[in-house]
This record gives sequence, C-alpha cells and structure tokens, in this order.
Amino acid sequence: MASLTTISVSLATISVSCQNNTSIFNLKPHKTRHLTSSTLFGTKLCPDKTARRRRTIGYKTRTGSGGFTCLASVLPSALLFDCDGVLVDTEKDGHRISFNDTFNERELGVTWDVDLYGELLKIGGGKERMTAYFNKTGWPENAPKSEEERKEFIASLHKRKTELFMVLIEKKLLPLRPGVAKLVDQALGKDVKVAVCSTSNEKAVSAIVSCLLGPERAEKIKIFAGDVVPRKKPDPAIYTLAASTLGVDPSSCVVVEDSAIGLAAAKAAGMKCIVTKSGYTADEDFLNADAVFDCIGDPPEERFDLAFCGSLLEKQ
Repeated sequence: MASLTTISVSLATISVSCQNNTSIFNLKPHKTRHLTSSTLFGTKLCPDKTARRRRTIGYKTRTGSGGFTCLASVLPSALLFDCDGVLVDTEKDGHRISFNDTFNERELGVTWDVDLYGELLKIGGGKERMTAYFNKTGWPENAPKSEEERKEFIASLHKRKTELFMVLIEKKLLPLRPGVAKLVDQALGKDVKVAVCSTSNEKAVSAIVSCLLGPERAEKIKIFAGDVVPRKKPDPAIYTLAASTLGVDPSSCVVVEDSAIGLAAAKAAGMKCIVTKSGYTADEDFLNADAVFDCIGDPPEERFDLAFCGSLLEKQ
C-alpha cells in the first residue's frame, strides 16, 4: 500500500545581479509551501494546486562558496522574449544607424547621436519615437503639414528604416547575445512555448528570429510585434495578447526583458520577469524585476537557465 508523506519546503525569492561574471544572490524569506506525495515507486514532490499541471524538475542555485543548493522547481508554460536588447543588442549600432541613414536619404537634416537615442528609447515603438521627437523639436521643412499626411510620412520613414535594418541582420552584422540560443533550445526541448514580444516592426523581428536563430527554431516561435496591439510597452497589451493566443495563464509565463518599460509591461500583465541588461539600459531602475543579470550567458559563464526561470514561479 502506498505511503503518504507530507514535506514542508521553505522557498525563497531570488534576486540576482552580475558584475564582472560574479553572481550575487539576495535571499528573502518567503512563505512555506506544503508538498505531498504518494507513490509505489518512491517519494515524489507535488506542488500545491497553484502549480496546476506544471511538471516538476530539479534546479541548483549557485552559492557564494561555489557549491550548489538544490531547490524544487517547475517549468513555465511559456517563455516570452523581448527582441531588441534581449535577443540582440541592436539599438546603438542597428536601429539608430538605420534611422540616421533613413533621415539622410530623405534629406531631413536630422541625426540621432548615441545619448539622444538613449533618451528616445524611453518611448516604445519607432514610429512613436519619431513622432514624439518631431513634435518636440519641430518637423522638417520637407515634411507634410496635416496630421494625417504626417502619419503617412512617419510610416514611410519607418518602412525604409526597417529595410535598412534588415540588411544588417541578414548580413549577420549583429550577433545573438550570449545564452539566447541555449535558453530557447532548453524551452523548446521541454515543450515550453516560446514567443518574441516586441514593439519593433514585425518584419524586423521575424528577420532576427529567422536569420540569427535559424529557420528550424523560427518555425516553433510565435512572434507578436509592431502594431499587433494599439498600445506599446509599458502597456501590458502585447504580453496579454501573447498569453491569450498561446492559451496559457499569464501567471505561468516568464518574460526576459532588458528595459524598464518592458519590465513594467510584463509585470502589469501579471508575469514573472527576468531582466538582462543591455548597453542602453544598464542604469535603469529594475527594482520590481524578479531577477537581474548582465546577460543569459553560455557555459562556463552561464548566468541562468530554464530551471531558474521555473524556480521563479514557485513563490506564487
């Protein structure tokens, strides 16, 4: 006859930052969760009902002494990536350059330097970014005067900018960030749904996914990008849409973002969020993030993996 074992497991909220390849773990006490098991073939940990049908896996956290502490963990239902700054550090030497080349082609007399573009990135979406800039600094002399014509003008600029950006991607001049392919493969290998959720143009995002992650991975990754939602990040609409379309509970999703507005969008959607800082976002406020790293990382300098993503769901 099977025995019934009750096990009390104390979990922790894990906040992580990396500097010079050094991991710092701050553990905060969290409520105790009760797990039970009943099996003829040995003890099995079973999360309470908040874990729903998630599968149990093992995870090891790195300690200061170089050892590991084992924690019970579960798999996310979906792993959702932002694109720019997360998959590829595209902004400074990708999007910014493509914007400037477009402005030059149209003889607008506009150049966005590195610092200015960093400020403009606080505005989600390229068309929205250009509109806000011109509204503040004045529209170019050769720009149309009516509001409707200006929308078409901005759309045409953005279309050309996307074409120029895609050339950079297709030539593979901008590489994937460390650990991205690894984490995607881990998720797909465990049947965890994977999607990219971005304010960038859908064609540009698709080009990044297809060219840099490869067609085999790309056909398994759902893309939500551009104007698929009316409101851009920090509005949670794109993440809410992703969860709904994928048929998953937002609370079972883990998001990987690089910016404060992306973090705000993920948390407003009710999702866990890991931040991997990028060139432009290193000094932003990520206080509400579930974990913060400098990158995902590949072994032997791996910062986190799929098991770590799942461990964040344990504190719910």
